[in-house]
Amino acid sequence: MRQPNSETRAAPSHVGTLLRRWRDLRGKSQLDLSMDAGVSQRHISFVESGRSVPSRPMLLDLAQALDIPLRKRNTLLLAAGYAPIYSESGCNAPEMKNVNAALQRMLRQHEPFPAIVMDRHWNVLLTNEAVPRFFNCFIDMSARRGPRNLLHLMFDPNGMRCVPSSKTGKRRVEPCLLASIGRRVGRVIDDETSGLIDDLMAYPDVHAEWRTPREADSLPIIPLEFTKNGLVLKYFSMVTTLGTPQAIATQEMRIECMFPADDETEIQHVRFVEENSRSAATTQH
Repeated sequence: MRQPNSETRAAPSHVGTLLRRWRDLRGKSQLDLSMDAGVSQRHISFVESGRSVPSRPMLLDLAQALDIPLRKRNTLLLAAGYAPIYSESGCNAPEMKNVNAALQRMLRQHEPFPAIVMDRHWNVLLTNEAVPRFFNCFIDMSARRGPRNLLHLMFDPNGMRCVPSSKTGKRRVEPCLLASIGRRVGRVIDDETSGLIDDLMAYPDVHAEWRTPREADSLPIIPLEFTKNGLVLKYFSMVTTLGTPQAIATQEMRIECMFPADDETEIQHVRFVEENSRSAATTQH
């Protein structure tokens, strides 16, 4: 197991403070947590006040009841003086071989529509072949330096945000994307995620009120519209996670798949990509 990075280190005396912070974040009273975790309210009170140090099994039960992400459970364990138990190995680690094979299979199965595997900060880890084919219909993906980040691609005026919409005054997708950030792993905004939000807010024509966006309208999906040469293509995305993760990398992975939002897009998608790919190849030659 890799050594925990600086983000997970905490002083042993901080366990009560951290536990109380997570309980407040989840909106639970000590009694609520007691009932959910099967631990007495008195014992939880003693842990939070520093009068008692929880056992490792008890701490893990409390973390489970509070739905604390695995990365932050390591922090909690270190705060109580225990070794972290959740691996921080990257997606290329040998133990991830079977997971990666399954992800590649999922991506292939989603052809001819785009599918992307991302980490907790929307950095692209894997894609199917449809992703570069589709996005290159609108922008030159080879001109964008890696690692590629999906949110930056959608916010950048020189990226996919430059693609015009067919509707005047339609819903901007950027506030919806910002709202989704807080709903990712454990609904936690860490320092790196906060920095990502700052970078996105710095783009032109991004409004300050988007940082705390309103609830989305009562729509079943938020459509993503792309227009080129008078053709309007509409998609929605579906995000999949890995079930019962026991490693940080597997919990933080997100598989985002684009689906046609209407029959016309489903019919036109393959033809659109093929025609634009041929046009690009002809231009290069």
